[in-house]
Amino acid sequence: MKSHHDLKVWHASIQLAISVYGLTRKFPDEERYGLTSQIRRAAISIASNIAEGSARQGTKEFIHCLYIAVGSANELDTHAEIGKGVGIITSAEADLVRQDMEEVLKMLHGLIRSLKSKAARR
Repeated sequence: MKSHHDLKVWHASIQLAISVYGLTRKFPDEERYGLTSQIRRAAISIASNIAEGSARQGTKEFIHCLYIAVGSANELDTHAEIGKGVGIITSAEADLVRQDMEEVLKMLHGLIRSLKSKAARR
């Protein structure tokens, strides 16, 4: 297995989390334990699960962690949509989060396909 530092998807997910932190800095104080916390946790979870999975012993475990990262990316998308709906995030900001999230999702699905293909050849 590669180190998570060798994975482009991990680096992209780190950048996504950093962007989310920048975005959420402007959220109202009353959202500190609500949407701010939830959106940040979802973004962090993507990168964290990629790193955790890459440290696992087997490909099956790695793939499982990558699917959890996929779930967290979709959770992030949901939080951004809610933020837009309640007027905390502009449509443009939500679109930027969604674009970055979709790029990470494409990379995650590509890595999952690659790992499954390698596992099938063994």
